[in-house]
Amino acid sequence: MKKQTVHQQQGITEILKSHGLHQVTLNLPFRLDHVNCFMSEGKDGWKIIDTGLHNEETVTRWRQAVSDKDITDIIISHYHPDHFGYAGGLQEKTEAKLSMTKTDADAAFQAWDKAFLASLNENYKLTGIPQEMRNQMSENTESFTEVITPYPKIDHYLTEGETLVLGKHEYEVIHTPGHSDGLVCFYNQAENILISTDHVLPKITPNISYWFHGDANPLDSYLKSLEKVKKLDADLVIPSHGTPFFGANERINEIISHHEERLAVLLDGIKEGVTIYEACSILFKKELTIHETRFAVGETFAHLEYLRHQGKCQREVRQGVYWFTRT
Repeated sequence: MKKQTVHQQQGITEILKSHGLHQVTLNLPFRLDHVNCFMSEGKDGWKIIDTGLHNEETVTRWRQAVSDKDITDIIISHYHPDHFGYAGGLQEKTEAKLSMTKTDADAAFQAWDKAFLASLNENYKLTGIPQEMRNQMSENTESFTEVITPYPKIDHYLTEGETLVLGKHEYEVIHTPGHSDGLVCFYNQAENILISTDHVLPKITPNISYWFHGDANPLDSYLKSLEKVKKLDADLVIPSHGTPFFGANERINEIISHHEERLAVLLDGIKEGVTIYEACSILFKKELTIHETRFAVGETFAHLEYLRHQGKCQREVRQGVYWFTRT
């Protein structure tokens, strides 16, 4: 994210404040270096949307943010560590009611389960990744256990169409699977505001990956979710990464075009047959860290599966490895 000028930041703060929302931006130790969480004051106390990773810096930041406030609710948009990680820790400190979708609550409890972690290396073998890199990727996934525990107690499961009061407005819960199977956004029709979480971002495209569990065709789900949100034609968009912006549909069209272009490039590159790991280099040209490679492989897998479900390529297993070939 580009650095904001003081004037720009003040403008964003005032826009959010006018709707009763307060942004809490937390640092992340990745190339995507921040996540936006939110607080809103209600009649009975404060609500928090997302919590960041459970690390010392985040704990200190939240301690400062909630020191003089009665926190009644913690709302988790989806189960990924930068949103869900400190949920249990913050709940223990505040005794707040915690809400998220059942789909992503179940995914969270599975994603770092010992049995699932133990299966990762064999799963990664299917992608054609070399042994040493498979080991490193499995270890990288397992290392997140310390920043997502303790797990929270889920008091309420969010469902499509229910309403929440956040700040000055009432928002409808919109289920937008793709980035995660149970991800939700929050939409206020009266002011035409979309709290887009990780569904629509201003500068980057959300990672759409297949992780060997859950939705077998997440890119298809994501593109359908974009079309669903496009019907809202939201004006103000408040994302979890980057800065608030106006005009949801313009950005949605850009994201759809981006994926159409990548699908075309990928389809052209698999004529002779490729492993997922080989296909990854077709889509990602930059040098990647092990953490980034996990996401790149997952996204490549999701794009290949999208093409396969459309009948544009086929998948077979050769010596324990998936091969995708254009049909």
